[in-house]
Order: sequence, then C-alpha cells, then structure tokens
Amino acid sequence: MDKSHNLQAAVQGLHLARSLADTLQVVADGVVTGLGYELACVNLVRPDGDLVVASLAGNSAADALLTGRVGSRESWERRLSMGQHWGDLVFIPHTEGWVLDDDDVPQWHTDGPAPRFEDEWHPSDRLFAPMYARSASGASHGELVGVISVDHPLTRRRPRPDERRDLEEYAFQAAIAISNARLRTNMQRALVRLDREQQTLRASEESFRQAFEYAPIGMAIAEMGGDQNGRILRTNDALCRMLGRPASAMRRYAFSDLVHPEDIGILLRTSAEGGRAELRLGRRDGTFLWVSMRNSVVADEADGPRFLLTHVEDIEERKQREFDLAHRASHDALTGLPNSAELHARIDARLCALREHGSDATEGVDDPYLGHAYPATTSHTHTHVRAPVGDDNAHGLAVLFFALRDFKAINTRFGHDAGDGVLVEVARRLGEAVRDGDTVARYGGDEFVVLADGLDPADAHTAAVWMQERIHLPIPLGDQTVRMHSGVGIAWAQCGTAPGDILRAARGFSS
Repeated sequence: MDKSHNLQAAVQGLHLARSLADTLQVVADGVVTGLGYELACVNLVRPDGDLVVASLAGNSAADALLTGRVGSRESWERRLSMGQHWGDLVFIPHTEGWVLDDDDVPQWHTDGPAPRFEDEWHPSDRLFAPMYARSASGASHGELVGVISVDHPLTRRRPRPDERRDLEEYAFQAAIAISNARLRTNMQRALVRLDREQQTLRASEESFRQAFEYAPIGMAIAEMGGDQNGRILRTNDALCRMLGRPASAMRRYAFSDLVHPEDIGILLRTSAEGGRAELRLGRRDGTFLWVSMRNSVVADEADGPRFLLTHVEDIEERKQREFDLAHRASHDALTGLPNSAELHARIDARLCALREHGSDATEGVDDPYLGHAYPATTSHTHTHVRAPVGDDNAHGLAVLFFALRDFKAINTRFGHDAGDGVLVEVARRLGEAVRDGDTVARYGGDEFVVLADGLDPADAHTAAVWMQERIHLPIPLGDQTVRMHSGVGIAWAQCGTAPGDILRAARGFSS
C-alpha cells in the first residue's frame, strides 16, 4: 500500500473512534502506521492550559515513562517558538541546544553520533505538529487543541516537503477529530446527567431545552409513527444556521425531503434506535452539505408518544479532504489523469468471470485487479463485454495504448521540467480528443491509455489515428518546438479476460 493510501486510511480511522480516549490513541497510532514514524506522542491541552501526554505509540518503554506526565503551557509555547517553522510544523535540530533547565516538556531522550549527511535524522532532533481547532472568526488558526510530537522517521532522514504536508494535514484532521470527540463526550455527559437527575419528561423539560437549544451541533426532534412519521417538529439554532433555513421552514420538512437523492437509501437504512450515517443535506441556497447524523429515541415515562432526537454534525471540510486524498491515491500527480490502478479498476468494473459451458474462464489468471463482481449465475443482470473482432456490426470497449517515442531524448536535451511539460500537454490533447464518458489514463512514464466504449474496429482505428495526429502536433519548448511520435496498440476488453492481460496485449501492439 503506497503512502497516499496509508495516509487516507489513517485519516478515515480518526473519525471512527467512539470516545475521546480512543480518538487520542488512534491519533498516535495513525502517525506510526500511516505516516512513517517509529514513535508518536499526543500532548493534549488540559482545561488549565498545561499539556498532558495523553497517548503514545511505537515504544512501550516510552509509553510507560511518559504517559500522564504534564508540561507547562509556558514551556510548550517557548518550545514551539524555537527552531525552523515548516508551515505549521516546528522542527528543532539537535544542534540548536533546545534543552533548558526550566523546560518541563515531557520527552523521550536519546542520543547518537553526529549525522553522516546533511538531512540525516539525529535521535535528539525534535519535530512537533501543533493541532488547532477551527476558528469561528475565520482566522487561519483557532485555539490550540494539542501537539503531536514525532521521532525516528523510517527513512532515517528529515522529512521531505510532501511528507511535511502529510503530517500537517494529519494534525489538522486530528484536531477536528479530537474537538468532535470532546463535543460528543460533553453532550453524552449532559444527557446522562439529565437522565439521572430527572425522572419524567415534565421535570426534565427545562434542562433538555437548554441542552437542545444551546448545543454546538445541530439537533432536531421528529415524530415517530403515525401519518406524520419523520416530520421535523423542532430544530435548534445550530441546525438552522447549518442549513440556512429558519425554524419555521424546517417544520415543513422531514429529513427525507432534505437529503440528497443519491443518499436517500443511506437515510432509510439508518436505524432509528441509534443509527449513524454520513450523508448530504440540502441547504436553502440549493447546495448540499455533508453531515454526520445520529439518532436516539425519546419517550415519556409511560412509553407514550415517541420522538426521534437527531444529532447533526457538519463534516463538509473533513469529507472534502477525504475526497482529495482519495483522488490523490487514484490519479497521477503530474497530469491529473487516472493512474494505472484506477485504470485497472475501471476496466474490471465492466467485466465478469464469464463461466460458460461448465468451464471457468478465469482459471489460471493471476491478476489482482480482476474482481469478478458478476458470477455466471447473475449474468441476466450484467451485459457481457465482448470483442467485436470478425463482426462488422459489433461494438465493444476499445483499449487504445499510446507509447511516446524517443521521450527520453526530450529529458536529455531540454531537462526533466520540459519533459513534464510535454507529458502534461499530451494528456491535455488526449483529453480534448475523446468523447464524454471515455477515460484517458497515464499508465506509465511515457504511456497513456484511452478506454472508449461503443466503438467498432473501424471507429477504433480512426480514433487512434486521430489521436496520434493530435500528439504529433508541434509542442513549444521555450524558443523551440518539438514533435512527439507515438506507437498505438488496440485491444478489446472482454469478460473472462483479466484487465492486466488486455492492457499487455494493447501495449504489445503499440511496440
């Protein structure tokens, strides 16, 4: 699994923990499993402002020594003002002499020989990732939630710029997860306290009203059962602001009226007895907001009228960052095109095992990208993809493989930046040459693949020649121009054949 997938998995794991303690441990574990450091420590800001070591991952001896120790806010602020600032990160090299007599910041102290080269990591180097809560005023930084400290990168080198960005992004997501966990914990404590102190709905009305009205997250009460099942009866200010709708207008709807059409199934599958779902709700301006919804049932002491209490958290920013991470994992960083893994997946999504006449067409195939989601028994719900070879009237899914000729000469003559520019331009031209719905992917260094559905052999040949001509048009490089030539191979995707075999066939024809 590459680093993008590791980081994406670590970020997603942050928002699955059920309690604040679990969230803090998941934050530390995610640095070790997802970001490539042997040791990670989460220092949490306490109500009094000092920071306590709340969780640690990667070293059991350090865990036993440091967990629970407290560092003063003054020492931490002095520490974070030192060293080199890499965006929000703070790096203090071992040469800076950062150990002070009155510094009580808990730390795992190790020593070692002087670095052998400039960017080698020294055991006494320190790298901190402050975690800031989102600011209601729109400022770049909100309140300090805590600090992640990391040590011993697996590369044994100081982190590269992209690794620094990953750690900074992870700290941002961790701050969101910790803040949300605290909000949930406070709300749960308030509801538990409410349940213990009040025995009837009438006696608890005022406490519940305040918890409901002034909750920092959106809340709503809806009917359960009867002709008006699901209709919203009451909302708090936080939910009205979130959706840009006044309370009077909200009472005209049920959540099923507000949910995005693609998410209605998720809403219907959510258990009313405490289910949780992530979906999109419509705002007054016509846009949709990603939210996390959790339900609980409220009833009077005689189990009379039952109502649904729904908690709604705004997760738009977190979801957008998750989508960005997923896009980075499936797309080429230079051209923005789908990468080889995504290309295999898109071909595989169209294919099945195609077991016919008692034989298994996939026997002996060793391709991790052939998922075979449609076995032979469900072929009535799946239209088989077949190669149109030998049938002039047949159409199929064409795989056009373009391999640039003499591309290495461009890098040698003009430099790698110019070579990158050529690849970006070829990607742009192929993107303009295909139809809506076709896929253009970067398969390798100087190789591109086009998936075009509904073509017959003559159409595929014409399209390949047209794209070759587009690639061959002059490309300006400074005060000079170059022309790229490409070989092209055409193969046909068909059920019962692994995507890897199809692509290898197309690549072979392009040689």
